[in-house]
Amino acid sequence: MKLLSGIVLSLTLFLNAGIADSKPDPVVDELDQLADEALQLTKFSRFEEAKSLLERYAVLFSEHGMKEQTFTMDELRVLSAAHHEALRAVTSVDGEKEERIRLVTAFRLANDAVQSNHQPMWLEMESPVMDGFRQVKNAALDGDRESYDRHLNAFLSTYRVIQPSLKIDLPAEKLQKIDSKIAFLDKYRSNFTEQDWASQLEDFEADLKSLFTGVDEDEADPSLWWVISMTGSVIILTLSYVSWRKYKGEKKEMKRKDRNN
Repeated sequence: MKLLSGIVLSLTLFLNAGIADSKPDPVVDELDQLADEALQLTKFSRFEEAKSLLERYAVLFSEHGMKEQTFTMDELRVLSAAHHEALRAVTSVDGEKEERIRLVTAFRLANDAVQSNHQPMWLEMESPVMDGFRQVKNAALDGDRESYDRHLNAFLSTYRVIQPSLKIDLPAEKLQKIDSKIAFLDKYRSNFTEQDWASQLEDFEADLKSLFTGVDEDEADPSLWWVISMTGSVIILTLSYVSWRKYKGEKKEMKRKDRNN
């Protein structure tokens, strides 16, 4: 039993160490909090205060995010671009409030996407994105060009809110496929008929839906699952070995008693 206890203790310490390593980075947490507060201030039209928080974000991001390699190169690129747009939104003298909120929201969601492996916030945009596209599809199938243009513009604005987050969380090939189809819809918006667009719009709706499936699964570190699997396997093998030793010992003791009798 000492052998079993030693193995279990060693593996437990190793497993706890792996879990500790997976804890969120405090720098990333602080950056995410700054982005969240900037969004809340933007919603209340407190643009100067939001600007101050975004500038504080830029300093912290430069000091830790870049120098200490807290983020991957792709994350650095996406967050830098989203931050630039958010800062431009709150400092613009003639920007509409809704557009300001959209740009700062896109920045906020991108920050969350960096640190959230389970249920990133951008998944909550599924209904606005899908409902917006269905309006585009219905207008196209009805042959209503004016309504199609209006709904397509609204859909594109909604999609751009989650686009930075998609660049962080999705494979490049999958996102490129979606973006190319969106660009096609936008470029050839005036050249459609009900017959030409029906199948294409149905396919694209399925592609959009696929953005929101599978991402919310818990993406734990594969090495952690390996440790858990190995722990269970070793414990089972050890218990089997201990049971076998006990069985052999009892059998040997019975033989010794039989000889004595």
